Amino acid sequence: MGQTPVVSIVDDDASVRIATGRLVRSLGFTAHTFASADEFLRSPLIDSTSCIIADIQMPGMSGLDLQAALRTQGRQLPIIFITAFPEDDIRARAMDGGAVGLLAKPFDGTTLMEQIEAALETHGDETAH
Repeated sequence: MGQTPVVSIVDDDASVRIATGRLVRSLGFTAHTFASADEFLRSPLIDSTSCIIADIQMPGMSGLDLQAALRTQGRQLPIIFITAFPEDDIRARAMDGGAVGLLAKPFDGTTLMEQIEAALETHGDETAH
């Protein structure tokens, strides 16, 4: 059997970060949490991450900035964005940048599970070739 997929959660809101981490773990994944995009980008855990769940609106580097930084580094990690403000232009920018999905807060566990599974399928396809 393969290793348990690692989901990295990047959100400046501690309550969302903790709750999402618990939810991801309850779904059977390994979860690591980060308070900022910069913290995630500096972490050695970036190399073991299978999927990212990131807030779009964070102080400093936004989720969309994180997406662009990862692309610049040549990392093709699947990203699921979460936001309290699911505006059409933000959704379009996220999806154009290669996001797997964008979930409006609050979201339910079933929807998140579906998004993570889609993200891991995408990531698995890229690493399998």
